[in-house]
Amino acid sequence: MEKAGKNMHLREWLIAQIDSGKYAGLIWENQNKTMFRIPWKHAAKQDYNQNEDAALFKAWAVYKGKYREGRDKADPTSWKTRLRCALNKSTDFQEVPERSQLDVSEPYKTYHIQVETETGRYSESPETDSQVIIQTRSSSAHLRNTITHHPQFGCHRELEERDGRVNPSGTPQMDNSAPFSIFSPTPQISDFRVRVCLFYQDQLVVDVTTSTPDGCFILHGQVPLGNERIYGPCTAQQVPFPPPGVIHLPPCIAEAMGRLLPHLERGVLVWVAPDGVFIKRFCQGRVYWSGPLAQHTDRPNKLNRERTCKLLNTPVFLKELQDFLKGVGPKPRYEIDLCFGEEFPDASPLKTRKLIIAQVVPLFAVNLLQRCQRFGP
Repeated sequence: MEKAGKNMHLREWLIAQIDSGKYAGLIWENQNKTMFRIPWKHAAKQDYNQNEDAALFKAWAVYKGKYREGRDKADPTSWKTRLRCALNKSTDFQEVPERSQLDVSEPYKTYHIQVETETGRYSESPETDSQVIIQTRSSSAHLRNTITHHPQFGCHRELEERDGRVNPSGTPQMDNSAPFSIFSPTPQISDFRVRVCLFYQDQLVVDVTTSTPDGCFILHGQVPLGNERIYGPCTAQQVPFPPPGVIHLPPCIAEAMGRLLPHLERGVLVWVAPDGVFIKRFCQGRVYWSGPLAQHTDRPNKLNRERTCKLLNTPVFLKELQDFLKGVGPKPRYEIDLCFGEEFPDASPLKTRKLIIAQVVPLFAVNLLQRCQRFGP
């Protein structure tokens, strides 16, 4: 059962496919329709049948316009990767590994459908209604980017883009475009870049602005993109931790950092969506954070492993920005701090003693604040 039109999000589309009964193994796991199984047979299996086992992945590629029957070469591996990436990036779905079966004759993964609560966090959903989010505006022109490559760390910096410019120090500089209203019924967020600054004991070691809408991995080592067990957008930019020797550190601190970094393989994935900023932790090492939606300001906020967490809520930020411009509220918060391997925040207000801190700044928030202060609401 395929709905008319091509404007469904993954959530709506996938629910329609489950209800259609067209795909063997794609079924509801419970009566409330909050959990479902998706067939996940590997192409290397002897009984693998492309027409059956890749049918759902192919359908998603066709729906998204990535595969044209009779014109493009069939690529089941890419089809599967595309849907896997979409599922794990989406905040509507959360994999339930303990209910998945990947070592049986007909392997499958199990996912839970989630919904956003009033606090801006995601929880298990008792219903299957589509989440209401701010719709992005499609642009007829692609962004024109000038990218430079950092030879030492492999980081990319975006120097110029349609909505603003970044100078060599990484500070956004606004252009002379006309003022606009952010308080319309459907405000448009189309800048999905983030600025990531890495600090070793409060010393800046990396300053990079992402150049892809798929977000970025902050990690030690490399992401093996072909590995089925690595989740997230395959084209996400990588921001690696540099070796401790990049700056002068006391021997005991450098040794502690050397022990911590191997536990940060696979790292965290950070991305901006129309309705906010999100993160997913994949590394074994613990990660703590502070930011606009953090539950605590005086004690640690821990990121659960392989659980999507919302760090900033766009509608809430826009409301706070409106109140600030009217003089009835404080300046809205949008900066997010990630602390790797150490509890954070804690009783000490100082971040200087922490081994590794990553500051994440969504540039749409920076630009909106600067533009509104310049032109008014």
